Amino acid sequence: MIYDIRQTTTYHYASSVAYARHVLRLTPIDRMGQRVHAAALDIEPAPIERREGHDFFGNRMTWIELDQPHDTLSVRVAARVAVKRDVAPEATPPWEEIREAAFASIDLSPNSPAHYLFPSRQVSLDPEIRAYAADSFSAGRPVLDAAVDLMRRIKADFVYEIGATTASTTPPMSFALRRGVCQDFVHIMISGMRGLGLPAAYVSGYLRTAQAAGEDRLEGAGAMHAWVLVGCGEDVGWRGLDPTNGIFVGDDHVVLAIGRDYADVAPIDGVIFASGGQRLEVSVSVTPVE
Repeated sequence: MIYDIRQTTTYHYASSVAYARHVLRLTPIDRMGQRVHAAALDIEPAPIERREGHDFFGNRMTWIELDQPHDTLSVRVAARVAVKRDVAPEATPPWEEIREAAFASIDLSPNSPAHYLFPSRQVSLDPEIRAYAADSFSAGRPVLDAAVDLMRRIKADFVYEIGATTASTTPPMSFALRRGVCQDFVHIMISGMRGLGLPAAYVSGYLRTAQAAGEDRLEGAGAMHAWVLVGCGEDVGWRGLDPTNGIFVGDDHVVLAIGRDYADVAPIDGVIFASGGQRLEVSVSVTPVE
């Protein structure tokens, strides 16, 4: 599939911002199963300084500085991305072998499971979530089979409800509520798997917004989306699971950034010099190219 992606993110400030610095993670890059034909990032007002680079995990970063007073900040993304992923259940080792190998690994490269085993800024290792996840990981069960079962249980047991949580809601809070959005479901699944000693990473990206005739629209389409990468050992590698929709990650998914949790991949971070609140508007379109 080839997609044209358009995203507009606009901040409306209650009072004029005198100065701001931001880091943006909104530019897709080539990855396994994904090729970027073109990508552009337009920012208004125009920054006095703009710098491009990559973080430790290889995600594309844009650092900007704004020194003129502004009441709004608008960031527009335009990209064309080709996606081709084989989606099928695979034979994977028992989850206990994956756990043992992950903790024995001495690899510290960005793709190493070592970075995705421990608590991170927005993912704690909660005993209740661990116990919930453990019901899927019976002795000797293949790791991907067990992870798919956990994903489908989350899909069945939790309600997708915009506004029930915020970007700062912790996994134990959304787990207790039994509701939330994609970020919450991903954090819960990651917390449960890491609690069992299994590597799990956070992915931000997009879903196809226009489905074929007769197909249901996926939950989370029309906004930024998130899913989980499950470490399945050196031979199989990482596999994507979308607990919001209860499906394997396939040609409907476009990757933006990968990290330990939402804090590593937040689309816009930064500091502003202003008083009062702010209002955020985001629109996303991911349409197939005929």
